Amino acid sequence: MRISVYVPLLVTVVLAVLVPGPARRLAPRPAAWALACAALVTALGWLGSLALLAFAGFARIPEVAAEGRWSVSALSADDPVYLTVAAAATLALAASCAGLGVAAVRQVRHLRWARRECRRLSGDTELAVLDDASPTAFALPGAPGRIVVSRGMLRCLGDSEREALLAHERAHLRGRHHLFQTLWRLTAAVSPLLRPLAATGGFILERWADEEAAAQVGDRRIVARSVGRAALATAAHPPRAGMLAAAGGAVPQRVRALLAPPPPRRALPFVGGALLLAVCCTSLANAASDSEDMIESAQRAACASEMKAAGVPGEPVRQLGHGDERCCLHDGRRGH
Repeated sequence: MRISVYVPLLVTVVLAVLVPGPARRLAPRPAAWALACAALVTALGWLGSLALLAFAGFARIPEVAAEGRWSVSALSADDPVYLTVAAAATLALAASCAGLGVAAVRQVRHLRWARRECRRLSGDTELAVLDDASPTAFALPGAPGRIVVSRGMLRCLGDSEREALLAHERAHLRGRHHLFQTLWRLTAAVSPLLRPLAATGGFILERWADEEAAAQVGDRRIVARSVGRAALATAAHPPRAGMLAAAGGAVPQRVRALLAPPPPRRALPFVGGALLLAVCCTSLANAASDSEDMIESAQRAACASEMKAAGVPGEPVRQLGHGDERCCLHDGRRGH
């Protein structure tokens, strides 16, 4: 626990610093899945490490030790975590849990709003055309989702560009990209260090939809022209934050990627990321095991103190009896 409990925190920092740049240049679909897994594992590792560090200080409270029947002095001697570190981890854990709760409420409200808007739209087809002069185009997640396009946006695009726009928004719905967005926002609320992954994830989702549209239309230049014109048309009316829209994300980088050949599939970055996540999980499990061993050692020390005070010779062990842990003596003979 001396080192392993801090490894998940270090892995979070490493991924936040090293991943965003290379992830933007990878094939978007596998990159989105890898980024989602990385964010989920590192967020859980972040919470787990903070919880273990906080417990190291919480366990030294005399009332808690009395309830758990372990020795505070023995635990303090074995535990390498300073009380200041444990106190800081407790505050950070409380902030992470509070941020997660607030973000979860916001995401639930956003999804409920999207479903409510889907029901309000006229017609029962996938496409809903708004009689609005301002250019707008986005995908609304629901059961099923809807593609919303204004007449103002349709006037800005040619026939082939309209097809590319609809293919882009349809890719958002088919890939259920709103679930990826929700995951990244929740993990970013758990740890501020994961916010770069959430921002990168939004760009990757737009690139994923771009590549799907290019495959369906059959011409990458048409999709690039559609994205550029949609972005110029909506410059005065940007899409709502968090909306899956063809004009969202870093448009110049998206257009540049569409004018280039499709990104090749590379295995090395994913293998390296998987190894880092494996190190994170292994270190957290090792730290939890060490923490459990320290508690058991402190319980044996408390048991020995009780036996010494009572004048009972022998080696203390822990025995489970009638659903309650109690201190007992095993003297090497038959019975206890």
